[in-house]
Amino acid sequence: MLSKILSATLIGIDAHIIDVEVDITSRGLPHFSTVGLPDTAVRESKDRVRAALKNTGFSFPLKQITVNLAPADIKKEGSAFDLPIAIGITVAEGIMEPRDIEGFMISGELSLDGRIKSIKGALSMAIRARESNLRGLILPKENAKEAAVVKGINVYGFESLPELIEFFRGTNSMQSTVIDIDFAMKENSAYQDDFSDVKGQEHVKRAIEVAAAGGHNVLMIGPPGSGKTMLAKRIPTILSDMTFEEALQTTRIHSVMGFLKSNQSLLATRPFRSPHHTLSDVAMVGGGQIPRPGEVSLAHNGVLFLDELPEFKRNVLEVLRQPIEDAWVTISRAASSITYPASIMLVCAMNPCPCGYIGDTRHQCTCTPSQVHRYRHRVSGPLIDRIDIHVEVPAVPYKELSKDLCGEPSETIRKRVQDAKGIQVERFKKDNIYSNAKMRSKHIKKYCTLKPDAQVILETAMHKLGLSARAYTRILKVSRTIADLAESEQINAEHISEAIQYRTLDRGMF
Repeated sequence: MLSKILSATLIGIDAHIIDVEVDITSRGLPHFSTVGLPDTAVRESKDRVRAALKNTGFSFPLKQITVNLAPADIKKEGSAFDLPIAIGITVAEGIMEPRDIEGFMISGELSLDGRIKSIKGALSMAIRARESNLRGLILPKENAKEAAVVKGINVYGFESLPELIEFFRGTNSMQSTVIDIDFAMKENSAYQDDFSDVKGQEHVKRAIEVAAAGGHNVLMIGPPGSGKTMLAKRIPTILSDMTFEEALQTTRIHSVMGFLKSNQSLLATRPFRSPHHTLSDVAMVGGGQIPRPGEVSLAHNGVLFLDELPEFKRNVLEVLRQPIEDAWVTISRAASSITYPASIMLVCAMNPCPCGYIGDTRHQCTCTPSQVHRYRHRVSGPLIDRIDIHVEVPAVPYKELSKDLCGEPSETIRKRVQDAKGIQVERFKKDNIYSNAKMRSKHIKKYCTLKPDAQVILETAMHKLGLSARAYTRILKVSRTIADLAESEQINAEHISEAIQYRTLDRGMF
């Protein structure tokens, strides 16, 4: 007898419907074969399915069993086909009627005792099931909350194979999983760190606030122990609150990678990714034999922090240029290409020299001029060109560290950032951009008009400091954000002056 079950496989972060066709015939010797480009994990499912059926009281048919995963030209991978194959066998054997399973998408891994184990990409499967107008989605219980955030599709979570079979037979009246989206967003939006923990460094905190408000990339330059990493970790806490759509996008990526906690429904905090400098270019932007998202996509809608920037391999830094510019990354292969979202705020940190103490009054620098030159030129000009704000982070003096006073809390800073963001969203609502950092030449010409005194200051800076044309553009973008924080229509002299201070590398201070 033939049975047909709907399931799904992941390509990139999208789920594609797969027909799991099971044919059982009593002619010939007992045999179990799986066709349709299965990987090793899918081929091994026959042993898990056989043991799960036997150990839960169902007889495994000693017949010729053929499982076809269609369409056959798509590579199938992972253990999520265990459950649909097991259900397909029970239907083909007459234990259940085909109409009982009609319109359901089924996905899950089976343990040998019949328990249903969690899978990756449940959220993407729920989105695909809704788009296909299916009757419902059957998943492991651990993934039910994650999938239930997608409205318009009934999601059922089960713990064991017998429980699911009873549901299809009508002897178990399982209710679909329901999630309160507002509660889920609030429950998962708490940060552990806060800017009030940071003592001193007021000018650096101001620069980070400007960066967060305008979506600008940041480079912090300072000696070891000056607090660069501590500051970077707290940047997500002052970014504007995630919308539900942003949370859904970010959760999908982490779901595909299997990074969501058990029974977690949404990832509602801005992601913060801090990869080690030894990672490869594939780990950074994604790819591999079976393409997977990289660090730049895992940081989507959040912060990608590169500590010790010059220590990263040059080719790893170069592949960041497309996602920084376009907010997405494309992985091309001979058979196909996959695009991952990568809208990030890039935050980098580096020492001013290999030992880190050049210009420090308390430590003697041991680097030669040639060593300093080589160290700084490990980072290419095109990458530095995409970083709007360069800020010096000096060592914090004891007087500041010993103070009992706390700094400004993240909540207060975030309120100012959100107000400035609101101004930008309204300004660019017809231009398909959402922050000052994404402005192009026509936007700069239209929205970055300067008062006469501001023009004089900028012209003087260009001549006396020898600033480049790219520095000119960056200064205008940053000054527009500073003006937005001050709720000023025009860019005034003080806004330009502050923006010029955030071009440390262009001013030749290091």
